[in-house]
Amino acid sequence: MATRALPGPLWRAGGEGVAALATGGAPSAERPGRSGPLKDETLGVASVPSQWRGVQGIRGETKSCQTASIATAEASAQARQHVDAQVQTEAPEPPSVQPLSSRDAPRLAAFLRRVEATVIRELNKNWQSHAFDGFEVNWTEQQQTVSCLHTLGYPPAQGQGLHVTSVSWNSTGSVLACAYGRLDDGDWSTLRSYVCTWNLDRRGLHPQQPSAVVEVPSAVMCLAFHPTQPAHVAGGLYSGEVLVWDMSRPEDPLLCRTGLTDDTHTDPVYQVVWLPEPRHGHRFQVLSVAPDGKVLLWQAVGAGRLQLAEGFALVTQQLPRSTKLKKPSRGETEVGATAVSFSSFDPSLFVLGTEGGFPLKCSRGAEEAALTRMPSSVPLRAPAQFTFSPHGGPVYSVSCSPFHRNLFLSAGTDGHVHLYSMLQAQPLASLQLSHKYLFAVRWSPVRPLVFAAASGEGEVLLFDLHRSSQKPTVSIKQTQDGSPVYCLEFNHQQTQLLAAGDAKGTVKVWQLSTEFTVQGPRETEDLDQLAAEVAT
Repeated sequence: MATRALPGPLWRAGGEGVAALATGGAPSAERPGRSGPLKDETLGVASVPSQWRGVQGIRGETKSCQTASIATAEASAQARQHVDAQVQTEAPEPPSVQPLSSRDAPRLAAFLRRVEATVIRELNKNWQSHAFDGFEVNWTEQQQTVSCLHTLGYPPAQGQGLHVTSVSWNSTGSVLACAYGRLDDGDWSTLRSYVCTWNLDRRGLHPQQPSAVVEVPSAVMCLAFHPTQPAHVAGGLYSGEVLVWDMSRPEDPLLCRTGLTDDTHTDPVYQVVWLPEPRHGHRFQVLSVAPDGKVLLWQAVGAGRLQLAEGFALVTQQLPRSTKLKKPSRGETEVGATAVSFSSFDPSLFVLGTEGGFPLKCSRGAEEAALTRMPSSVPLRAPAQFTFSPHGGPVYSVSCSPFHRNLFLSAGTDGHVHLYSMLQAQPLASLQLSHKYLFAVRWSPVRPLVFAAASGEGEVLLFDLHRSSQKPTVSIKQTQDGSPVYCLEFNHQQTQLLAAGDAKGTVKVWQLSTEFTVQGPRETEDLDQLAAEVAT
């Protein structure tokens, strides 16, 4: 059932309408055109069927899905056996020594008394035997031959035709330095030259590209690395100056220099040596020698200067007359020094090579004043104490033995190497190694009877006095065209290495065979015997 309200005017809500509604009656008079009062009316049920549901019902679909059956299995495991283990460290028990039975003691004593004489006799026989002389257990790899490890050079210097005038190893044995200059005739005072270093332990070593290069306005005649500072190197110039460089500072390597003063050498400096100060062993001075007859000792001071600390002068009139020498030319008073070597046993003792061909034994402790008019800021002293028999020409190199206090070598332009004892003027041995000049000689730092010499015929000569006292053990061809070899140095740290420089501007590093680097068991005694036989 539905109830529907008939439409009627709602604006008749005044007092009349309200009253009629209140009484439930009609107004007193009906107005034409107006509907009657509201009345309830019951009508039939009206239903409207849903078209949307019918449409959706037709379109509906029913679907279903089912996963495949999952296979399952059950398994079980059980360890049937088990093992337990444990470790415990225990203090080791000292080996037990079986006590000697009292019954065996007399028998053992009798046995020892019976064999004692025989055992002593055999031990003495073995002690005097030479069956195993020269035998030494060596677990290192044997080097059978001498071979060239490196061939080094600086193309700009070689392009100028410069010679390698000097080589030196630094204190670690890994860096090699060489000086470029000229040693033949000519005026090389204004020739530009170089000091070059190579670090042989550096990875990617380039033989034609030095690790450091210093350009020098005058030819460099000699150089020497500092004994403890691996980058400091001293050099002597053709101009007479002495300089010290720090090769670790490529932009500004110069540390100090002597300058051109009245104290400076007036001739080319042929050799420089680092020496510890007498009262300050950790500080070093530089000693220089030159043909002007002066041996000078320089000390570094402030403002990058080398100042003269001590000086010596070689004057003909003050030479000891230990042997017969040639009469000097008229007006000649100074004796030109060409080489120097200090004793390994006495730091005040040194040997000088001279232009006159005779070696001189000298002392830093000499107090006699030198009779010279050469200007000097310090008093010059006369160091010569003994004169040795001369070579047939100037001495270019001397080398004191590191194994014997009285022995030294000298090499000169006569092609001979002389072996001298400090105790006599005549040489112990005179060995002709070349028909041309010999420019350098050096004792081996590890073999007492081995030395090396640089030949004017382009060879490096290795001599073993244990094998032969007349001819070289090995002759190494350094230059193919026979150009002179001017310098050589053993490596005191890596003792199997030997460096040599030549007139072609090339430095070759040679690896020595084992026979030149391993000392024999009686080699030092043989050297002592050689010196003792000559001294008697």
